[in-house]
Amino acid sequence: MKAYVIESAGGPEVLQLRDIPTVHPQADEVRIRVRAFGLNRAEVYRRAGKMGPITAPVVPGIEAVGEVLEDPSGTLRTGLRVATAMGGLQFSRTGSYAEEVTVLRSNVIELDGTSLSWEELAALPESYLTVWGALGRLIDATPGQTLLVRGASSSVGQAAVAYAKARGLRVVATTRSTANAGRLTAIGADAVVIDSSEIAAQLRAAAPQGIDIALEVVGASTVRDSLKALKPFGTAVVIGLLGGAPVLESLHLMNDLPAATRLAFFPSGLFGTAALPASDAPLKWIAGQVASGAMPSLRVQTFDFDAVRRAHSLIESDRAIGKLVVMV
Repeated sequence: MKAYVIESAGGPEVLQLRDIPTVHPQADEVRIRVRAFGLNRAEVYRRAGKMGPITAPVVPGIEAVGEVLEDPSGTLRTGLRVATAMGGLQFSRTGSYAEEVTVLRSNVIELDGTSLSWEELAALPESYLTVWGALGRLIDATPGQTLLVRGASSSVGQAAVAYAKARGLRVVATTRSTANAGRLTAIGADAVVIDSSEIAAQLRAAAPQGIDIALEVVGASTVRDSLKALKPFGTAVVIGLLGGAPVLESLHLMNDLPAATRLAFFPSGLFGTAALPASDAPLKWIAGQVASGAMPSLRVQTFDFDAVRRAHSLIESDRAIGKLVVMV
């Protein structure tokens, strides 16, 4: 099968399309014919050597949609539409930038009966599973609450806006560029705040009673400021690290954490574990919402399989406001 292989860290040029052997599934695995996959910063960081050294050839990619080719257990029938994400992809196993991918069965979600095209389905798994894990499991957000999405113009930030709005929350979104405000309003944001790093006062103006939940996509560089906008018993959850290293220097528990507030980190790598089983994920419901128009499509551009290098260059340019997908 053909797959993109990285043999040394570097720019998009190190992505090499090669023929590699098929990985036949073990008893707890499923082999999938990849029809499309979404692109993520995690793959850019992996390629660049920012997520550990590359000491052996790596096939990148942490999500895909496609059809079951082989399930030794017989649990998933051949030809079944499915999605997969995480479960060691691109780290402990071959990733999804390939014609086929062999994954843990525990990281497979069946999508039988969904009407979305492959390219639209490919825009869903990683971003929405991360948001669902944070809002649907870690916090259990409820209709009527106010949610701050800090870094909302990213693909996972936009998924947070769209998912929260569909679940009945009021959404305050931030972006560094006024050019992105219209996009965020169109996908469901009730208010948009232009982010200058210190915006707690503006957030209080947009939500006078305070914020119930803050989803931090920017990360350590802005989380102290987001915490200041929380109401008592509010929660800030870091789900992204766009702002740099995940380090908070000299966190003062009494001064930096407002009264009765909480700070948490949600890693999408929990998906598919006993703590966050794939069977609980609402991905089929989300696909139905997008298909009906009740939730917006977040896909902004689709690339052919031979254009992955160009797609990586676009991600690194920060000009892609939405989800990029690749058809295989």
